[in-house]
Amino acid sequence: MQRPVQRLTVGLTAAALMAVGIAVPATAAVAAEEPTDLIISEYVEGTSFNKAVELYNPTEADIPLTGYSLEVYFNGSATATTAGTFALTGTVAAGDAFVFADEDLVAFADQITANNLWNGDDAIVLKHDGAVVDSLGQVGFDPGSEWGTGLTSTLDNTIRRNANVCVGDTIVNDVFDPSAEWTGYATNTFDGLGSHTVDCDGTPPPPPVADCDAEIVAIGAVQGSGSASPLIGSSVEIEGVVIGDFQVGGFNGYYVQDGGDGDPATSDGVFVYAPGGAAVDEGDLVHVVGTVSEFNGLTEITATVVSTCDTGLALPPAAEVTLPWDDATYEALEGMRVTLPQELSIIEYFNFDRFGEIVLGTERQMQPTAVYEPGSPEATQLAADNLVNRITLDDARSVQNPDPAIHPNGAEFTLENRFRGGDHVTDVTGVLDYRFGLWRVQPTLGADYTAVNPRTDVPDVGGNFTVASFNVLNYFTTLGSRGAATPEEFERQESKIVSAISAIDADVFGLIEIENNGDDEVSALDTLVAALNEKLGAEVYAAVDTGVIGTDEITTAFIYKPSEVELAGVFKILDESVDARFNTDLNRPALAQTFADVETGEEVTVVVNHFKSKGSDCNDVGDPDTGDGQGNCNLTRTAAAEALADWLATGPTGAEAGRELIIGDLNSYDKEDPIQALVNDGYTDLLLQEQGENAYSYVFDGQLGYLDYGLVGSGLAGEVTGASTWSVNADEPDLLDYLMGFKQDAQDAIFAPDAYRSSDHDPVIVGFDFIAPELSVTVDPEVVFPPNAKWRTVTFDIEATDDSGEVEVELVEATAEGHKAQVEVISDTEARVLARQGAVYTFVFEATDPSGNTTTQEVTVTVGP
Repeated sequence: MQRPVQRLTVGLTAAALMAVGIAVPATAAVAAEEPTDLIISEYVEGTSFNKAVELYNPTEADIPLTGYSLEVYFNGSATATTAGTFALTGTVAAGDAFVFADEDLVAFADQITANNLWNGDDAIVLKHDGAVVDSLGQVGFDPGSEWGTGLTSTLDNTIRRNANVCVGDTIVNDVFDPSAEWTGYATNTFDGLGSHTVDCDGTPPPPPVADCDAEIVAIGAVQGSGSASPLIGSSVEIEGVVIGDFQVGGFNGYYVQDGGDGDPATSDGVFVYAPGGAAVDEGDLVHVVGTVSEFNGLTEITATVVSTCDTGLALPPAAEVTLPWDDATYEALEGMRVTLPQELSIIEYFNFDRFGEIVLGTERQMQPTAVYEPGSPEATQLAADNLVNRITLDDARSVQNPDPAIHPNGAEFTLENRFRGGDHVTDVTGVLDYRFGLWRVQPTLGADYTAVNPRTDVPDVGGNFTVASFNVLNYFTTLGSRGAATPEEFERQESKIVSAISAIDADVFGLIEIENNGDDEVSALDTLVAALNEKLGAEVYAAVDTGVIGTDEITTAFIYKPSEVELAGVFKILDESVDARFNTDLNRPALAQTFADVETGEEVTVVVNHFKSKGSDCNDVGDPDTGDGQGNCNLTRTAAAEALADWLATGPTGAEAGRELIIGDLNSYDKEDPIQALVNDGYTDLLLQEQGENAYSYVFDGQLGYLDYGLVGSGLAGEVTGASTWSVNADEPDLLDYLMGFKQDAQDAIFAPDAYRSSDHDPVIVGFDFIAPELSVTVDPEVVFPPNAKWRTVTFDIEATDDSGEVEVELVEATAEGHKAQVEVISDTEARVLARQGAVYTFVFEATDPSGNTTTQEVTVTVGP
């Protein structure tokens, strides 16, 4: 389309220029803001300890530094340490600079420190009386090694604030791009330290003029047919329709797509990076002048001039893409408008709260070692299949803890508009994007959403004696170390845990990840029991008082209902002092307690465990990740499992061996060596038995499996009535949890004091039946007359009941006493007796329930008188 060049007067605004098709710079020319406080004006991250920050006072008044501090946020942390917080002293005169530096740069410094300072991936915040004044970097995000590239980066460089920056960046968790406001210099450039100038007179420079009719290159030529652009570093002019406007939310840019170059191997879309640029809208036809680069695998153009040449155009049709993906196919569509017509399952949502990300898959995915033997070809193939049958649905924002959180249907995520793992979406539409090593869809439309995995009530596992394993995820009464950081967070955490425990209503709970402060006057365990009983309105639960167990901050514990079960003997602990194979520097000690059912006296030894996690390595004990899918520390967990089985075989609590229930977080999927060691020793995996191969209690990396167990000994297996997880946690996004530290206020408000997302692990519940059936048998007639030596038929009326609802009754014995007395059993309800004077016939009935509990009753028939 040919368009005449418009000629305008100087008085037109940037918005007016856009409306009529004249270019504005990619970074909009705006007046400098009026300075009100100090700014960070220079940053030095040089060799060794050559590190400094320069502060500049752009105001017209001196600023005393009382109440000012610099805070360093190391390695993506969202909080500053005491060692990384520096109170500033002195006064910064109007128009003067102040240098805070390591003692190695004392010649340039106004204030020095001997503490180790920052590296290239550490954010820095300037505060006054706790309020943010300026920031450098992105708090809560670790960029790897640096923000930025080349000289204009935070690693091994000096960067200086541009002269038109007069006000600090007070949003500490937004995306940080040094090139937007800083100019870079070589390593160990110190010549500017202590002096800075700004231009805050409010006069913006005039915008450059560009021509919408200038010659352009096809976007396909910019993208090329390979994994990277063939034009990296080149200045290009392209033109296309805006298909995704992501200028707000941290992306600082938008996607454009042209009509194509006819080559299916090259993408017709590209990302235009234009921080601070003039606004564009979807459907705008824009002419972009800029430099081509690859940013973490994404081809983009850093714009210098952007012209809006037309508005309100129809978007190009969305290309259909399907899973499984392959790099070549997706690379040819990078930056283009796409739709995924498949019905996809929500499989991962760990980053939903922090980054607005959801992972979609063709179906819910299982952990390979939850289905197949570790290292087997089947496990390897499943891992590969899982990888290519998933894609990330992003939210077109890179700020952390975005507000509002967006549901896959495009609306705001609320308690009334939420999702669960396993729910379905179809027709996901947006821009195909590549960031942080993953293919993503940046949505431009809401997807069709169907809830197929609703919340459920507590599963009924039957029986009269129930045991539950519950990971309470760092329930700490000592605030701040782990778990809740504030009283409000603790109240929220406790309300959820108490709601879950009270709903499960088990007779015995084995707790995992509770604070190990049992020697305190009021421990975390005591506090939890008190809160639980307060909710229940009576002293329903009591704790097994173990004191401190081991040396870890977290421990295992028991609570129980004294009205239903009694403690049989004292608790016992397995640690490395009992068996050197049970390394309690890495595993938490196993806690065993025998409980007796009050009604029947039947005993069960429950053992709650927390084996070493896969998250950190055990290289120092010769137990690395071998790559077979079992992760770190598999040998450590396996040795613990073997030691546990051998210990329980000795009957450590004094109770009968074989009547144990092993529960807890064993940090192993069910086909892995630690679990197989226990199974091979005679323990039955109840989740596998009752729920099958697809049972799960945990979601990690979008893959399901169970780390939490009910493993029952051979002497107890026949009395199990059921076992199940309760999916209150693993299927729920952690945006619903109690934590508040990272969330925006609106996210904090998405909270309910219910059981859902009370932890990250689902509880496991096991039922046992120790109560024998009730049996009532009557016989007709009870007395046979006359004694005429003839055969007479007697019938039995049988009534039998059991709490399981199932009972089998059998006539197991029939005897005859007396001269020539004879009896014949016809069925369980009928028999024949010979009417001999003085004969006595005895019939024994036995009722059996599904758990093997039995009740017997005798009835007699006499011949008389």
